[in-house]
Amino acid sequence: MSTHALSPTRRRDPARRPLPWRRMGWVLWRQHRVAFVGLAALLGALAMSVWIVGLGLHHAYGAVRACHPAGSSACSALASRFAEMDRLLADGYALQVLPALIGAFVGAPLLARELETGTFRFAWTQGLGRRRWTVAKLAGLALVVTAAAGAFSLLLSWYYQPYFDAGNPNIVFYDISPLSSGLFDLRGVDFAAWTLAAFAIGSFSGALVRRVVPAICATLALYAALALAAALFLRKHYMAPLLTRHLQLLEGPKTQPFGTDWIIGQTYSKGGHPVSQSAIDGVLRAAPETGPKGFDPTEYLIAHGYTVWTHYQPASRFWPFQWIEGGWLLALSVLLLCATVWLVRRRPA
Repeated sequence: MSTHALSPTRRRDPARRPLPWRRMGWVLWRQHRVAFVGLAALLGALAMSVWIVGLGLHHAYGAVRACHPAGSSACSALASRFAEMDRLLADGYALQVLPALIGAFVGAPLLARELETGTFRFAWTQGLGRRRWTVAKLAGLALVVTAAAGAFSLLLSWYYQPYFDAGNPNIVFYDISPLSSGLFDLRGVDFAAWTLAAFAIGSFSGALVRRVVPAICATLALYAALALAAALFLRKHYMAPLLTRHLQLLEGPKTQPFGTDWIIGQTYSKGGHPVSQSAIDGVLRAAPETGPKGFDPTEYLIAHGYTVWTHYQPASRFWPFQWIEGGWLLALSVLLLCATVWLVRRRPA
């Protein structure tokens, strides 16, 4: 018998060769078809509802735009009707839970269920290996949830488009900032980025905790903390806020001085010297409560020699902010997914 026939390479069992990557897609579908179908059903039902309601919203918006003369009682009635439509979705907060739910119920059980039940041991003996098994699961599901969220965000961008019209005099009172916390992360690239981040948080939690229910709870808690940190602290500092004096505040309606700009905060000065908020509160408490046209704190302070400085982020920074936030969310997601692979590789069989 020749030495070639006895070599380890020749005698290796073909069945023990690593499973080709192209065949792992079928394995992924067989294992997680319930998650795929559930995700499609959830987003499909929501998309249909948003589309149906959005048709009525856009129809009402078109009627407001076509109404002349602007400011008439008929146009005001149409604008009021538009403003009262679909208050459930108008501020966007009802849809903020979607990425968290995807992360908790798709990402968290992805590895935690198999690690908890021990079925991962069988998969590692079927030509997959723990690294390939983990990478295939994470990459496949991450691609699906990100693409689905990106498609859904296109529908949301269409739905909310009437709310950001700053050029219609009939509905100027309802203009809102594209940077507002309720709507910013539902449009552009942000919704897909937050969904991917939620999935990565869920997958990491599942690999770390190794139990489904605790992993779901950890995912929801971590995602909520990250979302609040971004909305309350991080986003306003992506770029240095602009500063303007009170005279520009008087150009717009009192309820929305900057139209669609995002007001960060206000500071005060008098005679070139800064004035504390407590001192301003004392001045306003001593002011009369009513006047010929009603009491306006800003006008009262200006009339008494105070300068109101307003820090704000212009609405034109929507896309720079989108790319900044989407970029660090993508980096965080990649880091968490790599950490998940590392955790699985170090887990004892």
